[in-house]
Amino acid sequence: MRFETLAVHAAAEMDAATGAVTPPIHLSTTFHHAPDGAPVSDFSYTRRGNPTQSQLEAALAAVEGGEAALVFGAGVAAGAAALQSLESGSHVLFHKDIYYTFKTMAEEFMPRWGLSATFADLSDGKAARAALRPTTRLVWAESPTNPMMEILDLAAIARMAHDAGARFLVDGTFASPALQRPLMLGADVVLHSMTKYLGGHSDVQSGALVFAKRGDLYDRAAHTRHVLGPVASPFSSWLILRGLRTLPCRMERHSANAQAIALAIEKHPRVASVLYPGLPSHPRHDVAARQMKAFGGMMSIRVKGGRAAAVGVASKVKLFLNATSLGAVESLIEHRIALEGPDSTTPEDLLRLSVGLEHPDDLIDDLTQALA
Repeated sequence: MRFETLAVHAAAEMDAATGAVTPPIHLSTTFHHAPDGAPVSDFSYTRRGNPTQSQLEAALAAVEGGEAALVFGAGVAAGAAALQSLESGSHVLFHKDIYYTFKTMAEEFMPRWGLSATFADLSDGKAARAALRPTTRLVWAESPTNPMMEILDLAAIARMAHDAGARFLVDGTFASPALQRPLMLGADVVLHSMTKYLGGHSDVQSGALVFAKRGDLYDRAAHTRHVLGPVASPFSSWLILRGLRTLPCRMERHSANAQAIALAIEKHPRVASVLYPGLPSHPRHDVAARQMKAFGGMMSIRVKGGRAAAVGVASKVKLFLNATSLGAVESLIEHRIALEGPDSTTPEDLLRLSVGLEHPDDLIDDLTQALA
């Protein structure tokens, strides 16, 4: 079944009780059991599981090509659960450019959990292998990366991780399963901040882990979620399930708009560089073309003149909204280092763009006048 069809029909069985095509939202926090505590259904308490959440998890596993999924209250909660499911003493190898909250988690929280972390350039096979340790249990990467839009060869990293006896986790938030399916490239786990493209409308917060196999890593993450409680609400799960149905067509438009903008402003005299994998000038364009269906709606631009010039451009846009997050219908722009804080390694001249669903010519006109 092709992805577009799968996104619409995955875990979309008609409601048996009413015949409703749209699934109901099960808001109950508790479920009936027998007097001796024996279960009478698959559910007992919403921290352990909920019918709406289970339906979303089945759909996510289907669209990613995995065996199981777990839904959380936020993408960072999903990532934290993956890390907290590792045994004490484990080492995690991260790519050098990852979402800044996960970098903070690695530096501040992982030592408290008895874990260690190393950052390395995973696009450099020799450097990546040198950074592995005998205790490495997880390799963690994004592609495209946030915010430098680097592209990593996911299949090659998966082979390296498995040769070292480690699992491979890919944060697939920027691409979404509509454009890239890391489990098909050898990853063991895919992480999503579903607040972004899967939700798609800036109105829901949620995260997920999707597993290639329903094995020990899934079991430990499920236990972590049950005990620590970072579950997704039924309403959030329902909104994400709704967003999933339109994901393919939205990603087509996001990608087409971003490609048009990147080509239009790449040679602008005030633009030092456009970081977008859909451009032939991107140093890893060939890798992106091999493992992605299209190149997505995220890009970064570096403005000539440094921080002041970049902030100046952000202050002059009229359609692009100065706001954080990404992946929704409206186009957003942000001076990324200002959001990440003083420990950020993001260049001061960088603006991150989340290209929305507006007409591309209007977005190009807006950026052009802001750059003028």
